[in-house]
Amino acid sequence: MIIKNGNVLVKGKISLTDILIEDGKIKDYDVKGVNDNKVIDAKGMYVLPGFIDVHTHGGNGIDINLADKEELKELSVFFASTGVTGYLPTLLTDTHEKTCEVVKMIGNVMKEQENGSKILGIHLEGPFLSHEFKGAMPDELIVNSSIEKFMEYEKKSNDNIKTITVAAENPGVLELIKYAVSKEVVVSLGHTGATYEDCMMCIEEGANRITHTFNGMRQLHQHYPSILGAALESDVYCEAIVDGFHLHPAIVRLMIKTKGIDKVIGITDSVMATGLPDGKYKLGVNDIIVVDGDASLVHGDSRAGSTLTMNKALKNLIEFTRLPIEECIKMISINPAKMLNIDNDKGSLDIDKDADIVIMDKNYNVISTIVEGKVIYNNSEK
Repeated sequence: MIIKNGNVLVKGKISLTDILIEDGKIKDYDVKGVNDNKVIDAKGMYVLPGFIDVHTHGGNGIDINLADKEELKELSVFFASTGVTGYLPTLLTDTHEKTCEVVKMIGNVMKEQENGSKILGIHLEGPFLSHEFKGAMPDELIVNSSIEKFMEYEKKSNDNIKTITVAAENPGVLELIKYAVSKEVVVSLGHTGATYEDCMMCIEEGANRITHTFNGMRQLHQHYPSILGAALESDVYCEAIVDGFHLHPAIVRLMIKTKGIDKVIGITDSVMATGLPDGKYKLGVNDIIVVDGDASLVHGDSRAGSTLTMNKALKNLIEFTRLPIEECIKMISINPAKMLNIDNDKGSLDIDKDADIVIMDKNYNVISTIVEGKVIYNNSEK
């Protein structure tokens, strides 16, 4: 396959060039003398590394906690239409039995998945969280940290747990972090009211990410820095829900200025209402309502994820930060790939990496999405 005439992001710069794809990999940028019967003309288009969403609960009427195998495959196809080439299905805190059931289902889909965005692993958002800062998490299902329970999730998923969110004050959390890190699972801190000192201890044990930074956590205070002090001072990655509801644009800019752009990861935290009109929906065991695109619990005072898509996230990042697309794309491609330790294969358009590519027009509408050299979404004729 050859992608011709595109505005391609190569080594941090947009260049007018071609891409040669062979055996699912980016082979070269020089296609002179190469004959290929499959050519994509990307004239006037952006050709960018595919988006990686490490925090999503669903979209297009499908909730990951409630989905069956076919629905999860449908969700992957929907995500492809938004430029996502890889994602982590994120489980809301649920019963132990339901969590085991869902991670097993996702693990099975990963073995047989052929179409849509690629499932890169599983993100468990809980159940080892804080009652005080539970957000949309069901309070009665939050439990103390348990290596034994986590080991069961691992086994049921066929060792496909890629990351887990825990609260720094949850009993037994340090032992769980040590175990998870030893199994190469990325540990994220979130839904927590812990002290700065407790958070730093977790980071020292290997926690390497903050879940939806500034949301679902104790806020920054000059005498009690809490998790935000630890997040902004340390070298951990910081997730940011860039829908315009969860974070003011100035906070996004402040986070980037403090952390450096290479440590910020744009996420959707999307729910089943994503891509659909306002109305009533589900988020795991919760009833939620969406008004003007903003999702909240029906019973409670907390936001309940977002209706953001990743192509809209890119557009928002450019508008919020006033940075060029070459910089903003890092937060939804190479940064999550590095955080997940898969950047040898994914996250940029370097030669010999997987051909995970999104082609967009100048209004950030997705024209084509390619995963490992296969076109999985094409909107060029619409």
